[in-house]
Amino acid sequence: MDFHYEQLDHVQLAAPKGGEEKARLFYRDLLGFSEVEKPDNLKGRGGVWFTNGMIHLHIGIEEPFLPARKAHPAIRVKNIEAMKHYLDQKNRAYIVDDHLPGANRFYLDDPFGNRLEFLEWI
Repeated sequence: MDFHYEQLDHVQLAAPKGGEEKARLFYRDLLGFSEVEKPDNLKGRGGVWFTNGMIHLHIGIEEPFLPARKAHPAIRVKNIEAMKHYLDQKNRAYIVDDHLPGANRFYLDDPFGNRLEFLEWI
């Protein structure tokens, strides 16, 4: 092939109509992502975009809405134990999964029921 893949640009997850504020409370306020202003020509579609370092998440409005229960983004974390402690302090439930050798990981649902994986390779 005369081309190669460089990196993942972004992941889009769905939310129900009117879910933008819940997305902000979760992704911005709880997880520490920064909101990115959408281009003017896309604002009418609803949704909200976030970034943190090289991670870009787009939350798009989908009707009818069904959460992604199996398909999910996996986000690498440095010092994942500190993140777990932070989520414990915020009373946010997550599910630890030790089935991937060499990884410390857990799953966290966003407010719409979309599954997110967070992991640190050990």
